[in-house]
Amino acid sequence: MFFFVFLLFSCQSHQETDKNIIQFHVSQTEKDSSLYLGIDRMDSLVALLAGKSIAIVGNQTSVLKDSIHLVDTLIARNIDVIKVFSPEHGFRGKGSAGQKIDNSMDAKTGIPIISLYGSHKKPSKSDMSGVSLVVFDIQDVGVRFYTYISTLHYVMEACAEYNIPIVVLDRPNPNGDYIDGPVLEMEHRSFVGMHPVPVVHGMTIGEYALMINGENWLKDSLQCDLKVLWCLNYSHNMKYSLPVAPSPNLRSDIAVRLYPSLCFFEGTTVSVGRGTAQPFELYGHPNLEKSVFRFKPKSQAGAVYPKHQNIECGGVYLGDEPMTSRFSLAYLLEAIRELGDPVSTINRKKFFILLSGTEKLYNQIIKGLSEEKIRKTWAADLKAYQKMRTKYLQYN
Repeated sequence: MFFFVFLLFSCQSHQETDKNIIQFHVSQTEKDSSLYLGIDRMDSLVALLAGKSIAIVGNQTSVLKDSIHLVDTLIARNIDVIKVFSPEHGFRGKGSAGQKIDNSMDAKTGIPIISLYGSHKKPSKSDMSGVSLVVFDIQDVGVRFYTYISTLHYVMEACAEYNIPIVVLDRPNPNGDYIDGPVLEMEHRSFVGMHPVPVVHGMTIGEYALMINGENWLKDSLQCDLKVLWCLNYSHNMKYSLPVAPSPNLRSDIAVRLYPSLCFFEGTTVSVGRGTAQPFELYGHPNLEKSVFRFKPKSQAGAVYPKHQNIECGGVYLGDEPMTSRFSLAYLLEAIRELGDPVSTINRKKFFILLSGTEKLYNQIIKGLSEEKIRKTWAADLKAYQKMRTKYLQYN
């Protein structure tokens, strides 16, 4: 269900506006209209890494167009990769959401893999021992509570503390064409939301790294030595289809587009289809008995203990939604209306508030406010965020 989209997009240029932005030589093979990701600009990357001891922050998405992993590619080019840091879901991306991932050894290369999830989210001094440069390459989906940007924050912070440079390999944002949702209030900061940004932030992970540095969000306002290897021929209004599933339950383009809206169900009794063949393309509940669409979640890889396991649910299938779908509260509000009691439906209140980034949304739903009225309360914060975001955008 994933397709490569690499051709026929307008070109962008970059200007070196501050110390975080670096210009790289554009090779002859890159002088066309094709889309080049940061990882595809291998000659520029190897020139940066030569002679250094490298740690890779990556997972199953850290691959080139030929599907060869970044780690294998760098080793083949005689780059000294000494360790790998892996985010939520692990280095191979097979762990369930929230599942504890242990440290391990890569079977193919023998390189140690250090998990940056669970109680160990930030590289320690011993983790960084012997490392002279860190390379970060993970496909993000442009949503605040998708934890790869939280891992980016902690890795940047560790790099700043131990004076180790970091190179971020930029990748397109499949939700990068808009911003929307409530902006996080810092009293609700957590690993599913660390920064005062809306649910859909509209930035590539490279631009986001610039913003972390530029807004002094690292501990004690630290600044890390950050370089970004930018995409070529990318723009924010580009439709980009992910060639590799970024996590076990985002398996299709429509799931990636629906994820910002449906993830709020994770704080409720409503299933988003974990444990089915089409997670985040549907939602449902055993008490939605009038629904024609039915599904039954079952334990499987990536969803070992799915909500309503082995219980038939009625619900709504959204896989045929137009790909222009954007962030919406309509699914959440409709499900709550049908189930009848918002308090019992939002049964994980604390987690729901962490996902929202604000307690206001919970209170507005309990009071029965419409989506239109709720959205008006975001307007000023979104406008302020949009102004801040503009400083870090690198693509026309």
